[in-house]
Amino acid sequence: MFNQIYQPLLDQIGNTDLHPWLDDIARGIQDNLYASNNGHLPGWINSFERMPQALPSCLHYDQEAITIGHPNDLPEDQRHVLKECLGSLRPWRKGPWNYFGVELDTEWRSNLKWDRLKNAISPLQDRLVLDIGSGNGYYAYRMAGERTKLALGIDPYLLYVVQSLFAHRYLPESVPSWVIPFSIEQLPEAIPAFNSVFSMGVLYHRRSPLDHLFEIRSLLAPEGELILETLVVNGSEGYSLLPKGRYAKMRNTWFIPSCLTLEAWLKRCGYRGINLVDVSSTTFEEQRSTEWMHFDSLRTFLDPKDPTKTIEGYPAPKRAIFVASR
Repeated sequence: MFNQIYQPLLDQIGNTDLHPWLDDIARGIQDNLYASNNGHLPGWINSFERMPQALPSCLHYDQEAITIGHPNDLPEDQRHVLKECLGSLRPWRKGPWNYFGVELDTEWRSNLKWDRLKNAISPLQDRLVLDIGSGNGYYAYRMAGERTKLALGIDPYLLYVVQSLFAHRYLPESVPSWVIPFSIEQLPEAIPAFNSVFSMGVLYHRRSPLDHLFEIRSLLAPEGELILETLVVNGSEGYSLLPKGRYAKMRNTWFIPSCLTLEAWLKRCGYRGINLVDVSSTTFEEQRSTEWMHFDSLRTFLDPKDPTKTIEGYPAPKRAIFVASR
């Protein structure tokens, strides 16, 4: 079912510098969609098939919410069915989205991060872009609003990939934004093809952050650009926090560097033109529980008596955005 949706993507890849790896990517999509034997997959397919037929009268990728259609494009009873189908894919973490007037108030107001970086990066028009850890593809669709040639998101978590495919239920085949079920390790080795690579919210989940930076560099075309967003802490060059266990209730958090340390890592990995464009503390406005993501979120990740600390006593989440060139 879902693998058939990817045919327009494969056609698009054939017209880019990724074409030598087309067969490997096609095979990986097929294998990774179904090899996991995910028990939720039949239910997700059922929800996809139940989604109402509709022709959206408008598509907006350059606004706060990725907007597909107008409320008048779908009768009220059909919007109720649509909301049920989308609800079957909870939790929705990146957004917001709006399907024919059904507003998905996601855990993250991802538009705020996009606003912090969009004017600090090279224009994305006609660029081949990779978004690592893309989630449901919110940023990949925002990239479509910047007229990318192709914005390819990768994420190993099948739920998020399926969320991205639900959007393609209503989008024209020409939309250059996709999420495929890949980890960075599952990409064919050494594809120096991407003009821009985004790694946002990934580095601190890597046991070897320098290996991650080297991997990204091997994927960049000459003069290609890295957009790196990650957790940071205050400290001098060389300082990095390694949590003893969880950090803000996250199990798989490894190195959280100071900005000076991260800059040194980037230099050591061969990046040039390194620019720190933003440092921001995460707020309850940007990350919170909602109807569409009703599990724990930032408020319960922090010390209730001292919100400057995590529940474990570490500095509260602060994120930096770096831009650098190969």
